[in-house]
Parts: sequence; structure tokens; C-alpha cells
Amino acid sequence: MAASTESFYLGFDFSTQQLKVVAVDGNLSVVHQDNVQFDSELPEFGTQGGVHVHADSLTVTSPVLMWVKALDLILGKMKNAGFDFSRVKALSGSGQQHGSVYWRKGTNQVLRDLQPGKSLHELLKGGFAVSDSPVWMDSSTTEQCQYLETAVGGAQRVADITGSRAYERFTGNQIAKIYKAQPEKYEDTERISLVSSFAASLFLGSYAAIDYSDGSGMNLMDIFSKQWADSCLEATAPHLEERLGAPVHSSAVLGLLSPYHVTRYGFPEDCKVVAFTGDNPGSLAGMRLQEGDIAVSLGTSDTVFLWIKEPRPTVEGHIFCNPVDRPSYMALICYKNGSLTRERIRNKCAGGSWEVFSSVLRTTPTGNNGNIGIYFDAMEITPSAVGVHRFDKENTKVSGEIRALVEGQFLAKRVHAEKLGYKIIPGTRVLATGGASSNKDILQVLSDVFDAPVYTIDVANSACLGCGYRALQGDTNTPALNHQLILVFGLNHNSGFSWCYCRARTKDCACSSSPGPELKNAAIGTIMEIHVQSDSCCYSI
Repeated sequence: MAASTESFYLGFDFSTQQLKVVAVDGNLSVVHQDNVQFDSELPEFGTQGGVHVHADSLTVTSPVLMWVKALDLILGKMKNAGFDFSRVKALSGSGQQHGSVYWRKGTNQVLRDLQPGKSLHELLKGGFAVSDSPVWMDSSTTEQCQYLETAVGGAQRVADITGSRAYERFTGNQIAKIYKAQPEKYEDTERISLVSSFAASLFLGSYAAIDYSDGSGMNLMDIFSKQWADSCLEATAPHLEERLGAPVHSSAVLGLLSPYHVTRYGFPEDCKVVAFTGDNPGSLAGMRLQEGDIAVSLGTSDTVFLWIKEPRPTVEGHIFCNPVDRPSYMALICYKNGSLTRERIRNKCAGGSWEVFSSVLRTTPTGNNGNIGIYFDAMEITPSAVGVHRFDKENTKVSGEIRALVEGQFLAKRVHAEKLGYKIIPGTRVLATGGASSNKDILQVLSDVFDAPVYTIDVANSACLGCGYRALQGDTNTPALNHQLILVFGLNHNSGFSWCYCRARTKDCACSSSPGPELKNAAIGTIMEIHVQSDSCCYSI
């Protein structure tokens, strides 16, 4: 590594299967990256895909000490590679959302007194009241979810307060289960962290606060007051607020790095630890979204990320506090029927050829002559429904597949986004990633539906990169300004996160909208009015 006085900023991502790190310089160029794969590099913990799936197939956990030892390994790898820790000005990170860590009473003092001559996993071996942390894949808390919604006043009321209805994977319901099933372990717990704040604690040398954005994924925090919601706390477990600590904004500087890391690895004494957040909020930062933007990941499942100003929580989708801009919010909507459904229709109607599939999209008129399709091969998440249904503009069932599928999928995304408070504004961009983002004809439909240009982006290590960017933001201690002004006029090169966006790489526009009136007006109106009666339920989108 060449000698230089350039400052570095580190972003860590404690994800499900691996721990990743990215180092960026002051121009947001990546100067170092590495990872530790849990299954292959830490085989003593016996995980598959980074987790243990229990006998009931519902309970899913990860060993806390595996995450601690992974940090030992990755910092050791960086040191052996000659990485110059002395140039790190600040660091931040992310963790898989919803997972929780239960620190045993007395462990905060252990963190304060860490001995640099020993590894973290040796020092913290007895530091956890619960050795296997529940993670986002766990779905064993249906009873607790039902109790929370009943106690607070229904699913919509829970969503109105916390941004989401009660979900099995959300942290509050996991805490409630541990309190009921293992009360002695709950009693022995001094602090409950999210994976993100747990990771920050390892760097800080004391319990780190939960940030607003990751705290929004717990069914415990009022996303508008940004404080713990009393009604949710009371329905979860006793004396919970004192175990959670007060939440902080996502760009808060939590303090300086623990002397342990200064001595053991050579970090500077004034290296700042910026609040860690969840992997989804971290990805929003890494994808460099701004107000009015929408990011669409087109993979096995489709995921939509939104930047919104005036959220309207519903029982479908999630609203979190924005990790970049304090007054704003982000929304996350997941769709199970993504690429596998597109591939099924390709095989059925295009002989398995994407070229033929694309040709049909190009030669079929925008709006599909008023024909639209709803394709839920598997039980959908948004909305909770299953079945395949096709309609014309008179709401009569019809046939016709390829454009009906693609337009139907994207129209549903726009409708659900707008229900959550998303607004298309001048300058709106659609940022596309995932396997289907390589198909320009699919992207053209996406552009038509949102009446906005589509850009393809590379989100490899997006959570890590986002946290590196946030570390720089925290180090400069400046608030984010209006992104539109920054991008148009290039204002103030000391203006925080918006400046980071200007300096980071964005790919060229893949396509721009050319929608006909059938799509922009009739089709969007039609899809909001369709009501489908299935054997099990009646639903609308």
C-alpha cells in the first residue's frame, strides 16, 4: 500500500453468512475490502448458511461468539495484509436486521477493561446470557405477534406506531418469547442489543446505543417520536426500556474507539465510532438514494427501497427512519414472486428464450391493450395472496401473458409504494439491480410505469459501502442537505452526506420513460380497483 496521509473510513457488515469490511478514502474510492465466511472459516460453530435451524424448522439462531470471533479474524487479516489502521478517521457498520444479542450482567465493565493481549472471543466467552441469538429468519413467535397486536389495538395500530404490523422476525416479539420461555436468562440480561449495536459495542468498548433506523425494525419504537413506545414495551417484557437504552440518530458519533483496538491494531486514539445500523438502511445509504428515488432489486424475490418524506404506514410493507436524513423515512416492500415467476412465463410463452420474451415486450403496446395480470405462483408477501388472475379493461378474465406479467408486477410496486407515502417528483430516478436489471426491455417497462429514468447500479457490498459513507458523514459532523440542490448546483463541498453522493459513482441511464396514456392513466387506475376472490380470501391491490 502506497505511503500517503489520505484518511480512511471503514464500513463493516455483519450479515447472515459472512462479515465484510470495506475501506474508502476521502473521495469514496474503495482502498481495501475483505470478508470472513462463517461456515467455512469458523467451522467449529457448525452453522449452515451462518445459522442453526432448530428441530421445529421455525426457530433460527446464530452463535454470538461466532460473530465476535469473525471480527477477530477480519481485523487480523487486515493487519496481515498491511492495512494502515493509523489512517482510519472513523468507522461505522451494519448488521442483519431484527437479530438480538443479550449481554449478561456485568459485561459492560468487561468491555471497558478489555486486555489488548487477548482476542475478543476469549475475553467475552462468558459475556452473553443467551448464547444463540434469534435472527431475521426465525418465524417461531406467532403467539407473541398476536398478543402484541391485540394488546396495542390491532395490526394497523401497531403499524401506525412502529412502521410495521407485528412480524415474527421483529426483535420485540423475539424478546417476548425469550422472556416467556427462558425468564431466568431474561433476568440475567443487562442490555439487549441489535446485531448492529452489538457490533458497535465491540468497537466502542461499552454498550452502544441502538440507532433510529435499525430500531424501527423491532415493533418497539415510535417512528415519529423516535422513542420507545410504552404500549409496545408493556406488551413485550417488564423493565425492557432500561435493557434497551435510549436510541440515537443514525449518524450520531457514539464516542471514540476503545483503547483495546488502538493498542492491538494501531488505530488512532481519536478514531470515531459512528452509530451502526441495519443492513437494509445501510444498503439505502450505499445505493445513494435521495428524495423521490426508488430502488428496485429484481431477484428471486423483488425488493423495493423508497425514500419518503410523509410516510403512511400500512399492514403491508415496512417504514423505517431514514439512516441518512433525519427528518425523512425509508420504506421497504418485499415481493416473493420475482424472477422465478418471470422465468416460468418465459418458459411457457417464449420457449425458454429471453430474446423472444424481450421481443414480445417490444412489440406489444404499452398498456397491453388494457389487459393486466396478477401472478402469485407462491403465497405472496405483499399482499398475502396466491393465484394467477388476468383481466381486461372491462374487468373480464382474459389470456395473454408476457407484458401482462411485467406491467402487473411493476404497477403493483408503484401502487404499494404510493400507499406508503411515496411520491414521484421532478428528478425522480429508478435505480435497478438484480438479475433482471440486465434486460433493457424489462427496464423500459419499469421506466414507463414510474414515468422516470431507470439507472442500473452495482450494489455489491452496498451495506458496507453505505456504512463507510456514513462514517465519513459522522466524521465531518455535518447534516445532509437537499440532494436535488447538491446534484444540480454542486453546492458546498463540506455539506455531509449529499456531498458523498456527488463523489460516488453512478452508472449511466439505462432507459427513459415513454408511456402511453393507457399505462399512465387507465392501467394504474385499474390495478387499484381489481378485487380478486380466491378460495381462501378476498384481496385487492
